Amino acid sequence: MTLKAIDVDGFRWQLDDSGSGQAVVMCHGFPGLGYSYRHQSAALANAGFRAIALDMPGYGGTTRPSVIVDYTNDAVAERMIALLDALEIDKAVFVGHDFGAPAAWTTALRYPERVAGLVSLAVPYAPDRFPARPSVIYASMAAKHFLHIHYFQEPGVAERELDAHPREFLHRLFFALSGEYRYLDVWKNPSEGNGYLDVLPEAPPLPWSWLTEEDFDVYVKTFTATGFTGGLNWYRAYDANWERSEDLNGAHITVPTLFVAGAEDPVIAMSGPKALVRMKETVPDLRGVHLLDGAGHFVQQERADEVSELLVEFVRSL
Repeated sequence: MTLKAIDVDGFRWQLDDSGSGQAVVMCHGFPGLGYSYRHQSAALANAGFRAIALDMPGYGGTTRPSVIVDYTNDAVAERMIALLDALEIDKAVFVGHDFGAPAAWTTALRYPERVAGLVSLAVPYAPDRFPARPSVIYASMAAKHFLHIHYFQEPGVAERELDAHPREFLHRLFFALSGEYRYLDVWKNPSEGNGYLDVLPEAPPLPWSWLTEEDFDVYVKTFTATGFTGGLNWYRAYDANWERSEDLNGAHITVPTLFVAGAEDPVIAMSGPKALVRMKETVPDLRGVHLLDGAGHFVQQERADEVSELLVEFVRSL
């Protein structure tokens, strides 16, 4: 991947922009980078499309805002539309993984005329607004077991732990969320007295079937330089997202959509089967639901070829 920087109204995006044709904008989550889509970028460019893999706000070489509302889905969607304008792209397919998924589907909901198609990886479309402020719900859950979402809420707490041990944290988390481990075992630990490294499992040495030492070092080098605050701020924007999403409660996504996840992804386990049913009810042009056996949360890396093939096939169908 060849990175470049683009300034849009004083906001710096770092991205990989390769190939030509229909644009496909790829959005990652925590703790990711545009590099997380290295396999898909190559496949899309080779298939005759323009692959744009972003470092999302707060990550890598992209601007790391200090204001939490800048990490809301609405704010990120607005910035991505401004980026399309700067790149002179009329319509793009948006692909989102983890936090990138709600950012991508919010773009489809707010700006459907600029979205040719939507691909959600790992996270099913969730149309229904939480009944209460998310931080309150997560605090209640954390009273029973360790919950990283709650642990990440207070600025500075997670940073003191994770910024001091970026290699160990990324190594353990990538393994824990993969198809090789049952992440929900982390929940057996109490919140009190524990940091994230206290509850994450030890990880086997690299390389793995889906992650080389060289690829892993890209993440380590980047997060060692930037720290984790930008990524953690996406978690701290949950309440702000909730406050701004009332008008989207129950909203239907109208653009052509594809869903792909690892069958062993803890997000699927936590969401439950009703989440997939609800997604089908509220995405009338849902063109496929694929759960890939043996894969965990990082599906575009754990099953790189399969995800690339599904993505290329979907974009061609448009």
